[in-house]
Amino acid sequence: QVQLVESGGGLVQAGGSLRLSCAASGRAFSSYHMGWFRQAPGKEREFVAAITRSGINTYYTDSVKGRFTISRDNAKNTVYLQMNSLKPEDTAVYYCAARASIVVDTTATGFGSWGQGTQVTVSS
Repeated sequence: QVQLVESGGGLVQAGGSLRLSCAASGRAFSSYHMGWFRQAPGKEREFVAAITRSGINTYYTDSVKGRFTISRDNAKNTVYLQMNSLKPEDTAVYYCAARASIVVDTTATGFGSWGQGTQVTVSS
């Protein structure tokens, strides 16, 4: 298992930017596909972005394409989510997740390790 700790959340005005970080410890970070999910009040947890073990391939939900960028630094055991042009509908708790499989998945059930979450609030 890998332990995950998110940081970088906060309050930002619409149109602003935030960069989330997720630091991993435990088993070899580079053996995990990594993902970001979010959950708004009263809604189910939804997929935001994912990145493969090597960092070569990335995946995004349609609502964040062109605004969010997922990246990773395997030397630092860290995955990032750069969020630009933020909208009030991006307000949610953002979770980092790890998947120990050779197959990429973008569903929450496909990820076995989760962080505690970091709050992102976008004001209009």
